Amino acid sequence: MAEYTPMMQEYLKTKSEYEDCILFYRLGDFYEMFFDDAKLASKELELTLTGKACGADEKAPMCGVPFHAADSYINRLVARGYKVAICEQVEDPKEAKGLVKREVIRVVTPGTNIDQLALDEGSNNYIMSLVYAKGVFGIATCDVSTADFYLTEVDETRKLIDELYRFNPAEIIYNKSLYESGVDITDVADKLNASLTQLDVSYFDDTLTTREILNHFKAHSLEGLGLLDFSIGKVSAGSLLMYLKETQKSELTHLTHITPYTDGKFMLIDSSTRRNLELTETMRDKQKRGSLLWVLDKTKTAMGARQLKNFIEQPLVSVNEIIKRQDAIEEINAALIDREELREYLSSVYDLERLITKITYQSANPRDLIAFKQSIGMLSPIKALLNSFHCSMFSELNQDIDDLKDLFALIDAAIIEEPPISSRDGDIIKTGYNEEVDRLRSAKIDGKKWLAELEAKEREKTGIKNLKIKFNKVFGFYLEVTNSYKDLVPDYYIRKQTLTNAERYYTAELKELEDSILGAEDRLNSIEYEFFKTVRDTIASQVDRIQISAKAIACLDAIISLAVVSEKNHYVRPVINNRGVIDIKDGRHPVVEQMINADQFISNDCYLDSGTNTISIITGPNMENQPICVKLP
Repeated sequence: MAEYTPMMQEYLKTKSEYEDCILFYRLGDFYEMFFDDAKLASKELELTLTGKACGADEKAPMCGVPFHAADSYINRLVARGYKVAICEQVEDPKEAKGLVKREVIRVVTPGTNIDQLALDEGSNNYIMSLVYAKGVFGIATCDVSTADFYLTEVDETRKLIDELYRFNPAEIIYNKSLYESGVDITDVADKLNASLTQLDVSYFDDTLTTREILNHFKAHSLEGLGLLDFSIGKVSAGSLLMYLKETQKSELTHLTHITPYTDGKFMLIDSSTRRNLELTETMRDKQKRGSLLWVLDKTKTAMGARQLKNFIEQPLVSVNEIIKRQDAIEEINAALIDREELREYLSSVYDLERLITKITYQSANPRDLIAFKQSIGMLSPIKALLNSFHCSMFSELNQDIDDLKDLFALIDAAIIEEPPISSRDGDIIKTGYNEEVDRLRSAKIDGKKWLAELEAKEREKTGIKNLKIKFNKVFGFYLEVTNSYKDLVPDYYIRKQTLTNAERYYTAELKELEDSILGAEDRLNSIEYEFFKTVRDTIASQVDRIQISAKAIACLDAIISLAVVSEKNHYVRPVINNRGVIDIKDGRHPVVEQMINADQFISNDCYLDSGTNTISIITGPNMENQPICVKLP
């Protein structure tokens, strides 16, 4: 049997290191897939399956996608539960000796996709690590796109299932002991449409996971991170960090904090209750419309929409915290003009949480930086308005919001207002920001003038009226003469290419101009890219300030949304008591009321206590003309 070609040998070597992934292998302007990957991808993506000579007796099955359109294809595969390893050219083909060096730069999985086009802007995209040891389940949950990172422990299977339904992860990694404990989460994963991966035991080593956590968060002890009492949860968090760094090929500097929590912080809602209450989606259609979230969501930002969803999925149990939110809603509804002005500012704020993740991943393009600048430009006027409020929540949010004026000034000085998407093609840096950029740009602009002057001079000198100077990437600049004027071509024209109806030439003077113009353009593009990277890296270095401000904006947006809905629907602030009594007059179901005509809705009273009135069955306007209340002792 013939030996594989050197290129195919390199491909197979890389594939052997990523056997559980579909390998997108960069060849020129395409990502190619071979063998079983090609067969699978051609079916899933509806691509034409072809073959490539590989040195073997038979051609290797092959399919491919253009590199500039790869994201959409990757997203489709990841949405179906596949992992995609992206193998990129890591050296300039022009400078390569032999095969161009290639490396896997990232593995995209259902729980690590940060492409905003693939994500629901109003929902988190979680990945969860589950560890079972010593009768305890450690649970670590992270949204890589927003840097939310949580950790907890539970001691019952039922509580584990409840956590899975609460976070609804897109991907779950776990240790072998989880199944050996008798817990089978396959059914839950299927219902959640989550991918499952059992990792090697090395990911769950106690010493390694502790070291990973301390090194990543730059902490001296677990106590300083609040993780001392989470001996199993700590292992799940460390294993998740190790997995994320391995797949993302990144130090994940945007993951700056981890939040441990226990059962007592939020109301416990089991999976059945969560589903039946239709908090964020309907039971039948899995749609937002018809859920409580649908009624309450009047947020203006993607961050606020996610925060509001978290409010609903994690109800507070602390009376003080509940009252703090109520005070904020009451105060802002007493200042309607300020409230609407805040909403107007919020409307101009992009998804700062996911933008800063792209920036730290070094995948943000120039337009992302302009969106970032526009967003942080709203922080100062928001802070100015918050100064007029006095409740504790707004005071805390105002304190957390950093106006980030230094970052705004940096982008405003460096990046043009309407830059291209690509960061490598120039036209990014503002005139006046750097002398070298200005000089090279002037040469590039003057070059067009020089070419026009040379074209006019050659027309006059030769008498070739339709002579034109043109350019393409293969031949560079050239003089094009149609065959009807070929007899007038002077001796100093050097033939470059023959076409059916024309000839292409160059001269010593044109060659000299070409070197000056293209040299300036290449140098300009290169130096603009370096300045762009410097600006991007400067922003990334301030990730803490940005994330804290983003969280505060998200909370502000969620609170204002609740305020708007309460004012619009004439909701009444409930009085909280510790007497074990619920006494509601003219109670209205928030969703049913919105789903039917207002004049058809009939309100209900409800009285419950810890004595004889513990259960009530209440029927409403959808069943009979009059409500019925049956009290069971």
